[in-house]
Amino acid sequence: MSTDWTPTLWSECFEEMLDEELDSSDQWAFHFNYGLTETLTKEERRREWRVYSHCAFGQFQCGKCFKTWRSARVVVVFRYRLQNKTARGTVLMRPLGQACRRCREEFELPGFSQNEVEEALLGLFGKIRKNCYGEEEEEEEEEDDDEEEEDGSEKVSMRPHEKALCEACRLGICCQE
Repeated sequence: MSTDWTPTLWSECFEEMLDEELDSSDQWAFHFNYGLTETLTKEERRREWRVYSHCAFGQFQCGKCFKTWRSARVVVVFRYRLQNKTARGTVLMRPLGQACRRCREEFELPGFSQNEVEEALLGLFGKIRKNCYGEEEEEEEEEDDDEEEEDGSEKVSMRPHEKALCEACRLGICCQE
């Protein structure tokens, strides 16, 4: 798993999964918005925007001291809508960062494995099918990732979540229970 934030991984996976997951002739665009929040205004709701947040497993690297760390509590926020008149859909995405325990300076953006990206996008496509196309949502299996997370075949031990270093906690949208 890379510690680098790679937007192209997200864009390419979205494009590869789009036809199979949505099975629609509508055109969908995938963009990044690093100021995105979970809160929709009345105008955004009127314009039929929806929000989906996903809790993912990611890896970080401090840009100052180069320390790396892993987290099973990385929040990714999506906004999406389908404009039926134009048959065009739009997805906006924002990964939320974490700060280094040593430096405590700025929030670093996470790196993700391709499996994590695909899992997040599968959840997004499920919400799009339900909210834009009226399909029933499939039941998801719950995974308990409080203490350990699988990364390939090796088990990875996780430290306690530090709210002061989590951008999602500061915004009040962390997946920490």
